[in-house]
Amino acid sequence: MLRIGLLILMMASLIFGDDVEDKIEIYATHMNSKDNIIKATGEVTVVYKDYFLSADEAIYDKNTSNLELFGNIRANQANQYKLLGDYARLNIAKKERVFRPFYMLENSSQVWISADEGCTFDKDFEISSGVMSGCDPNDPLWKLHFSSSTYNSEDMWLNIYNARIFIYDIPVFYTPYFGYSLDTKRRSGLLIPTFGISESEGFYYEQPIYIAEQNWWDLELKPQVRTSRGYGAYSTFRFVDSAISKGEFTTGYFKEQDSYFKNNELAHDAHYGYNFLYDNSDVINQWLGTKLKGQSGLFVDITHMNDVDYINLSTNDTILNATSTQILSKVNLFYNNDTDYYGAYFKYYQDLTKVSNEDTLQKIPTLQYHRYLDTLFDDHLLYNLDIQSNNIYREVGKHVIQTNVNIPISLQATFFDEYLNASFKTYLYAQHSKFNGEEEIKSAEWDNGYYARNHHIFSLSTQLTRAYEDFTHVVGFGSSYKVAGGDTKTGFYKQWQNFCSEPENRDNPQCEFYNISDIEEELQLDFSQYIYDTTGEQILYHRLSQKISYENVQSRLGELENELEYQITPSIRLYNNFLYNYDEKKFSKLYNEFSYKTGKFSISLSHLYRDTFLEKTATHTPLTSYLTSTASYTYDKHYSYHIAYNYDLEQSMKKSAEIGFLYQKKCWNFGLKYLENNRPILTDTGSTSIYDRYIYLTIVLKPIMSPESGPLYEHKLPE
Repeated sequence: MLRIGLLILMMASLIFGDDVEDKIEIYATHMNSKDNIIKATGEVTVVYKDYFLSADEAIYDKNTSNLELFGNIRANQANQYKLLGDYARLNIAKKERVFRPFYMLENSSQVWISADEGCTFDKDFEISSGVMSGCDPNDPLWKLHFSSSTYNSEDMWLNIYNARIFIYDIPVFYTPYFGYSLDTKRRSGLLIPTFGISESEGFYYEQPIYIAEQNWWDLELKPQVRTSRGYGAYSTFRFVDSAISKGEFTTGYFKEQDSYFKNNELAHDAHYGYNFLYDNSDVINQWLGTKLKGQSGLFVDITHMNDVDYINLSTNDTILNATSTQILSKVNLFYNNDTDYYGAYFKYYQDLTKVSNEDTLQKIPTLQYHRYLDTLFDDHLLYNLDIQSNNIYREVGKHVIQTNVNIPISLQATFFDEYLNASFKTYLYAQHSKFNGEEEIKSAEWDNGYYARNHHIFSLSTQLTRAYEDFTHVVGFGSSYKVAGGDTKTGFYKQWQNFCSEPENRDNPQCEFYNISDIEEELQLDFSQYIYDTTGEQILYHRLSQKISYENVQSRLGELENELEYQITPSIRLYNNFLYNYDEKKFSKLYNEFSYKTGKFSISLSHLYRDTFLEKTATHTPLTSYLTSTASYTYDKHYSYHIAYNYDLEQSMKKSAEIGFLYQKKCWNFGLKYLENNRPILTDTGSTSIYDRYIYLTIVLKPIMSPESGPLYEHKLPE
């Protein structure tokens, strides 16, 4: 019986259309024809280009080239989207298709559209009044109503007019136009806006604009307004200029209102700056046309701003606010091969607590040559060479060019069947300083000069490993004896060595360029141990280190250092690191961290205590005591919670706090978060801070507001 049915279905198929590309194939169990009108019933299937349609009934008029379908219509085009309806009309000559009512499901994004009628003209859809959503069509949590819509199946871009967003049946947002891409292709257009309200800054609105006219670059513009504070704009230009290089340039400007500027006593009524990033992994061969076999590279990260609010105003997310008081710009250029390394580094520091950085020391540039480690005498003798020249510069005051030469030479051997490792190292070191600039200090005190010395280190070490049934234990013991050799000095070094070697004089103006530490005769003792389980995972790491001085009679014992990391269980980890000062009979550093993590719950607690044992001044606080804590809990696949708290115990000041939750479903996310943050600002009297309190409400309608629906920054090379 099945064979007879298939035979009837195949015999009832007809092909219409003169052009092979525009032909229509109709398959049905029953078919009759009269006056060029063909009627098909029973399991009707229509194949047209990449369309596959099925219906209860079909009528084809050869005179008008109209094909009409009736009842339970299903349409599938190239497995990209599905169309449903009760009535459809296809005109082959005009390349028109009409579906009524109209229902479309885009397979990759799972976005559906339901409307009264949908008309297609080749690649373009025109859709009348309807609804779209990414949720379950039977009971959508969110839906978007529109008066009309257009869709291009080739570009996969959907235009929606008079859009009203509903959460269940509650209207929450209206926009006269909304554009949305059903794929991840880069294209120009408006990105998701951000808006909020603040008691001090008023209503906040930012509308990103994305421009991507070519594959190798894109531009993102982010104009913003804060009604009670001011207005501004930030922009980021990204590019890929070759297969080995890429970069981006970000700049911004924000203008304060006079009332906000005066009430908050800000240092500037406008905030501006820029950042340039560039990376090239074979710069010398590309730029100079050479064919060097070694490796070369260029990395650029240049940042400048007139004050810290340039960073704070670039985003409405207080988590991204600046907490550092210094910005570093750098340019690194290098070339290396199997034996040699050449480098040039430019470092520029901007102190955000200062109105002017003309007296800030910069390193422009540092030049380096390094000869890689080499061996002689059957690998028993090792040596290498390192030369660095630093131009330590500032606009006002003294500056210096300091050149360092370091040549370590090592002799090593093993004894007693490699149970004992022994080595002797001698370090040849020299530094030369050449001073420039004007300052109210006698020139005789800043004579050019050099300092040269050598010192020696004798080392003995051993490492023992033993495997047990449930774990493996590794123990290491080491000792090293350091002793100074000869030295010679001239000029600046001869004048200030004794004075600047004392710790209490290091902040003296005469010592700002003196960076040589004295070599003391001392013994270093080290102990380390590791415990691994049978799978090779580390359970315990423990290290002890102690220095014993033979020159400092008053402080014979250096600080005892202890470091411990213990994975108590697969979920519980404990870490401790401390430095104990025998002279003060106190800890100079004590850091503890505890973490617990399972599939649903995680918590992390840490505390840092540090004491420099120096007197408290206006610019220096000897004690640091800082507490950080975070916790998160995932109740199920829908609900998750988090909390964070950071507190400065020494200053009795809350630095930041955060608590919130996130509710996730297949087609939407809802998040609520309360956050407090102590952020720095620059006023006309100096650096201070403002304590901000925020409430963040996050609603993500998937997939139209998912991160993957935004612009992609994966670029292609320019043609």
